[in-house]
Amino acid sequence: MTISEAARLIRLPKLFAVLLLAPLACVESVSLDESPPNIVYILADDLGYGELGSYGQTLIKTPNLDRLAEQGMRFTQHYSGSPVCAPSRATLMSGKHTGHGIIKDNFELGGWLDSEEFGQMPLPAGSFTLGRMLQEVGYVTAAIGKWGLGGPGSSGVPNEQGFDLFYGYLDQKQAHNYYPTHLWRNQVWDTLSNEYFSPHQRLEGDPDDPASYEEFSGRDYAQDLMAAEALDFVSTHRDEPFFLYLPFPIPHLALQVPDSALSEYDGAWEETPYLGDQSYLPHQRPKAAYAAMITRMDAQIGQLLALLDELGLTENTLVMFSSDNGTTYTGGVDASFFESTAGLRGLKGSVYEGGIRVPFIARWPGMIEPGSSSEHVSAFWDIVPTLAELTSAVAPDDIDGISLLPTLLGTGLQEGHQALYWEYHGLWDGAQAVRMGDWKGVRLGGHSSVDVPIELYDLATDPGETRDVSADYPQIVERIAGVMAGRTESEVVPGWNFPARVEGN
Repeated sequence: MTISEAARLIRLPKLFAVLLLAPLACVESVSLDESPPNIVYILADDLGYGELGSYGQTLIKTPNLDRLAEQGMRFTQHYSGSPVCAPSRATLMSGKHTGHGIIKDNFELGGWLDSEEFGQMPLPAGSFTLGRMLQEVGYVTAAIGKWGLGGPGSSGVPNEQGFDLFYGYLDQKQAHNYYPTHLWRNQVWDTLSNEYFSPHQRLEGDPDDPASYEEFSGRDYAQDLMAAEALDFVSTHRDEPFFLYLPFPIPHLALQVPDSALSEYDGAWEETPYLGDQSYLPHQRPKAAYAAMITRMDAQIGQLLALLDELGLTENTLVMFSSDNGTTYTGGVDASFFESTAGLRGLKGSVYEGGIRVPFIARWPGMIEPGSSSEHVSAFWDIVPTLAELTSAVAPDDIDGISLLPTLLGTGLQEGHQALYWEYHGLWDGAQAVRMGDWKGVRLGGHSSVDVPIELYDLATDPGETRDVSADYPQIVERIAGVMAGRTESEVVPGWNFPARVEGN
């Protein structure tokens, strides 16, 4: 395929086609010591900081994840890579924050129909990824769930990016429906027993009649299929070191869950039907549906943990759990009712704390102190160097992460970040944020002007980001502005640059 053909195929600028076909830096191969640990990294989708019992939730039942926290370490100041899906996952895979990574925001290709499924901006061929790094040191690798870093036939599909097995959604748009016509097994279409329907239909029938909602379901619930696939992968590879990346789609909208799960919340709360008027599919009992989705995922994580016990793998398996960003603001989800952010400001799409601070739990019996917690400030891009140090793998020198292993194992001095950085381009006319110690700087509207002021918050005394103290600390603001200025310009999407959005991009 020529560069011009590639550009025409995915409808992107010619420069991006060059990036797709040009390998990045190679990863050095190293030998593993004996008995390397298995690694399971579970990623929820749009799960808020306060939506687990171990983080203060009182309405949604999450007993298995709460037990995971009791058996391991709970981080209280951990951050996702972005306030939205694809760039957050890219930081996890690359070890680079959005200021230095290629994928700085969601970039949708194609449309909603099955025939228009092109996915999101793909990772370029030869990219360094967490999966590839672990393959290089002898791990068998799987990604099961929602990918979002390259659609069918692109350079970004998981099998081309360090994963021996993929099962799930390649395209984030397809994941707006838990009863899709298909999932993908590696690069092969896996037909399901569901009929196609638009994931953005509004209710046309009687909102008080359960039959009005029947058209928004099917036979094969995608979350269940992916959870079963994870169990099969572990059983199949029990005798070799494995890395299981589980980016589950729950609780991302739409509100869809089998009736057997919904019944657990029968009569729990007064409900007002959601009619589909804020995008995503309608549901008669939106509160119960949202809670039931999370509880169903929790139960499936419990099944995975039980399997590790049954196979005698628990003692030699590091299990981690987090979320790709904060709770959503639309589609029938009542974040205020569930206190989803635990008092933090903002939701998904926001660079305030509620959009990017997420739960993070790590368990490794005999190695991580049970029932412990850490206030260490960390982020998604720390996972690459953490697992590199753990497995004697080699990560690139230019990543932004710092290994968390000293904190996890309670050994040695933990190095801290001088600053953490985020940017987001889909809302707020361009947003940037920096965390520097207890200081948090936020700049909104950066696409429009070079003179947009930076808000400053002291998270030690104001975790809700309610008092802008920038006027009192101009030197701190200046330092934060310097971090923001240190981002790498995007040559792929000019609209991902500051200060001004380029029209037409």
